[in-house]
Amino acid sequence: MRNSDSPALLSSDFERFKRELPRDFPAHVRETYGIDLSARYLGETIPHPIGKGSGQLSLNESQLEVDAQAGLGFVVLKTVIAQDSAGVQSMGAWAIHEAKMKVERRGGGWTVTWKGRGWDRSFDEYLALTRMAGDLTRARHLLVVPSVKYHLPRLDEPFKDAEYAFTTRALAAAWGEPLLLLEKDFSPTLAGDALAGQQAQILRWLREVPTRIRAQAAVRLAMKIMNARFDDAFQIEMMRAAAGADALVVFNRLFDPKQGVAYGGPELSERNLRVLDQLTPGGSPGSPGVPELSGTGGISSGRDILEYARRGCESVQLHTFFQLPLEEYAATDGSRTQRAMHQLVFHPTTGLIAGIRDLETQGVLERRGGELRFLDLGADAHRPG
Repeated sequence: MRNSDSPALLSSDFERFKRELPRDFPAHVRETYGIDLSARYLGETIPHPIGKGSGQLSLNESQLEVDAQAGLGFVVLKTVIAQDSAGVQSMGAWAIHEAKMKVERRGGGWTVTWKGRGWDRSFDEYLALTRMAGDLTRARHLLVVPSVKYHLPRLDEPFKDAEYAFTTRALAAAWGEPLLLLEKDFSPTLAGDALAGQQAQILRWLREVPTRIRAQAAVRLAMKIMNARFDDAFQIEMMRAAAGADALVVFNRLFDPKQGVAYGGPELSERNLRVLDQLTPGGSPGSPGVPELSGTGGISSGRDILEYARRGCESVQLHTFFQLPLEEYAATDGSRTQRAMHQLVFHPTTGLIAGIRDLETQGVLERRGGELRFLDLGADAHRPG
């Protein structure tokens, strides 16, 4: 290993990778800086913690191919709306064409606002994308996970199990062996819907949905939890209610009821981190009753990733940062995915490498076997109690 403590070395890498990011940049980081960026999502080890959240950037094969080539950690597909064998969708109001996304500044940072809805193409097309997802995942080219919005009943109504059965079994068959990896999306637009106006109703969903999905197929399940229209304490209560999932994505975008749009940015990350700070000390991620955490919201630098990691998140999901105007990235060539990761990892002051080295200097992170390990950051983090 070279003199990895030299700021000049990191600055040199940042400059030379502006034109092309190495395909296996985590190996370069490990060899050059003695930093193991390995992370985890849904129980799967990934080369680094940076993933792409569900949305308009993950709805076709060409997007997945670009992200695989760029070396992204993982991708969550656009959310499909569950249906029964006759094609009936009780949540069909979400399966409409999405309004154009608007990239803009909000609260001192960047956000994308849109009237977010789900997959608006045929279910067969989504199954074809899921087949590709399974193939890419098994070949270890890119971890790709489908996302579903299932029926959510009112408190006095039953679940429509026919939708859970047909959709889950079809996705599992398309995915192939081994067990299906799946994310259940509690979307930000749901937070603005009258359905999400009762706390008891939301908690029932979070408690019962994992069991109903698992009854249909062998599934490893993540639940992407919304920011509800209640206080921080209820966010913690939601996490506890969702302890039956294998992983929790914390937390989905905020919803602006006046404009009727979902948004992120600094306001979102401030709330998410504040809520995560209130978790009680608990067991290791993946232990019984302790779901793995994946952070999302307002992430625009490597140091933002570390803030989530220090609160127990073993990976992060970004969306806005992959859509900035090109002049906002330091890199001069490559896809937006490549340019974003170049900045998130190698920026000499705000990047992952710089931040991890600072944590070592502060005594927060210690080397094991000569290496600093990203996953060690969450070892003493607070967990859902």
